[in-house]
Formats: sequence, structure tokens, C-alpha cells
Amino acid sequence: MGAGEDTGAEVRRITLTKPVSLEAGSDAADYRAPNLLQRILSLFKDVRPGSDLSQFKVPPQFNMPKSQLQCYGESLYCFNEDMLKKCNNGKNPIDRFVAVVAWNVSNLRPLTFGISPFNPILGETHHATSGSLNVLLEQISHHPPVSALHATDEKENLEMIWCHQPIAKFYGTSLEVEVSGKRELRLLNHRETYVMNAPNLTFKFLPTPGAEWSGTIRIVCQDSGLEAELRFKGLSFFGFGGNARSIKGKILDRSSSKTLYEINGQWDRNVTVKNMESGEVTVIYNAKENIWRLRTPIVQDLKNVLPSESAVVWSEVSQGILSKDWEAAKRAKRALEDKQRELARERASRGETWVPKHFTFSYTKEGGWDCTPIHKSVPPSPIVVPT
Repeated sequence: MGAGEDTGAEVRRITLTKPVSLEAGSDAADYRAPNLLQRILSLFKDVRPGSDLSQFKVPPQFNMPKSQLQCYGESLYCFNEDMLKKCNNGKNPIDRFVAVVAWNVSNLRPLTFGISPFNPILGETHHATSGSLNVLLEQISHHPPVSALHATDEKENLEMIWCHQPIAKFYGTSLEVEVSGKRELRLLNHRETYVMNAPNLTFKFLPTPGAEWSGTIRIVCQDSGLEAELRFKGLSFFGFGGNARSIKGKILDRSSSKTLYEINGQWDRNVTVKNMESGEVTVIYNAKENIWRLRTPIVQDLKNVLPSESAVVWSEVSQGILSKDWEAAKRAKRALEDKQRELARERASRGETWVPKHFTFSYTKEGGWDCTPIHKSVPPSPIVVPT
């Protein structure tokens, strides 16, 4: 969806596309990427023998029409079933912990090999509202790329803080992206804080190209003394050994290391927990009910959309991708990247250090990146998810 308004000096345009959902794979549902061969050929269109590749840029044929900040945000505010509310409504600590495990699984979305969101520019933001949940993200570093998230729901009295840095490692036939940093979910009514990490992403080149979630998620709540481990099977080299979207794990009592529940399933189908005492098996997550045919956010008040909003920053590039006008998309993307380099040079010439507007942050070798929201709560956004 595209919208525009004359602000006096310029026309501010915004392009919002359908969220990544189960039936659409990793392409936005109103966009289909060119086939893999066309995308590979586009890489070499402007490359000549002896060309300097130091300034080579990935063409827009390899992008979906949205920013990584939007993808992070959509995993929180685009849903059919309110999994966060279930976390808050659990009757006891173990019920709430099981609900947090299910909510973690609900954050996953399908991936497509060779297609990725835009790498956010420095200071880019994404702000959206779903019901009483308000979500705000900001790109607080570009080299290395670090994204910060703050979300609050005053009705449910909960808060989330994320800080993410993707770190890519090449292994010859595959590429693994570790999403470094932590996520916190605070259920303030229960005085419980859940600390967790994000899963990794694996991209396999041979023998069959593919992309899938991998690695292990650990969830810890020191307030209740509970811990969970979720292991993602991921992609195997020859494609054997079961479904790549399988999840196995356990919930345990940290003080005794006793396993209370076993976790099994597939993140794109059903996930169950088995009570180790009673043997009862319960479905805690149904992907089709939760991330199928998700609703596209809409703009309620364009005047109050920030110029730094992802859907504004990348609007022209996204429109080129949606219309498959690759030359227009490439020009718009190059102009945006050139502008960022110019701003960086100007800051350097003045001896200025860029400072985020919505977060403070720190970095240590031991703990990595950590961020703190400047404001106590996130206000409602002019971009909303229709109910």
C-alpha cells in the first residue's frame, strides 16, 4: 500500500506491504520475487572483467519491499491470536512460562533463500500499534548493524526490550547468521522478567539452496526459577534427518535441574508440551491459527508519521520492487545509500558522534550490545494494525 501527502517542502510517501506470513513464505504476500536465476544474473549485469568490487551493492532483486526493522516489529504486532495476553493471563508461574515459550515460537516467520529485507540506515525508526500494544524500533548503529526495540502495553502492563546485532559467518557451503543480543519480556503485574536470545538463521548454498531457523533459544526467568531450551533442527547438508522446521526442547526447574515439560513440534505447524509427571500432552501453539493471512498495517494519520519511519525511508525503493521497475528501484536505493555516506562524512568533518533519539546503549566484549529506552513507555503510533 502506498500513500503520499504534500508537506509543503516535499511530498512524503509511505509504502506498507503485507506482513510475512505462513501462506506467503518470506516474500511479502503482495510481492513475488524474481526466480533465483534472474536474481543471480542481476548480480553481474553491471560487473565487467577487472571491475572494482569494493563498492559493489546487492541489487534490489534480492530485497523484499520492507526494512529489517519492520520484520522485527511485525513479529510482535502482526498476529491473529494474542499470545502476549496469554503470557500475562497465566494463573501461576509455570502456566505463564509455558505461554512465554509459545509466544517465542510465534515470533518466527518463514524465510526465503536469496531474499532479505533492507539493511536499516542509521537513525531509521519503525513505530506501529496493534490494539493496546505500541512498538518502537530504532537503528542505533550501522557498522556494525544494531537494532533496538521497545514495546509497551499499558492495558496488559507489560514491556519488551530487544537489542539485536546480526553476525554472519561463512562456512563454504552455507552462511550462518547469529543474532547476537538479548530480548527481555517483563510481565509487570507478576514482577517477572524473562530473558531470552534469538535463534540463528542458516542459508545453505549446496547441494540444494535453502534458508531456515537454527540454533538454540534459551529462556530464563530468575523470578520463578524456571528455564527453557528450544533446539531448532535447521537444514542438514543432504536434506536427511527429518523436518528442518522441527523444534525439540524442555522446561526445567533451575534449582533441581528437573525436567517439568518436554517440548516437541514444528514451528510452522503445531508445538506441544508434555507434562513429565502426568504424561498429558497439550498443544501450546498452532501456526496456522496465528500467522496465517495476517493483516497489513494502515496509516491513520500521515502527518504524524516520522520522516525516519522505515516505510517512508524505503518507500521509493519498495515501489520500484513492487512494480518490478528494477532500474528505478536501483536508482532510489543508490541515492539513499549515497546520502547516508555524505551525512557520515559531514559528521566526521565536524567531529560529531551520532546519538540515537530513543535509546541509550553500551557495548562490552563480555556482554555485547545493551540498550535502554529513554522514555518509560511507547506512545500510540499513526501506523496501526486493523482489528
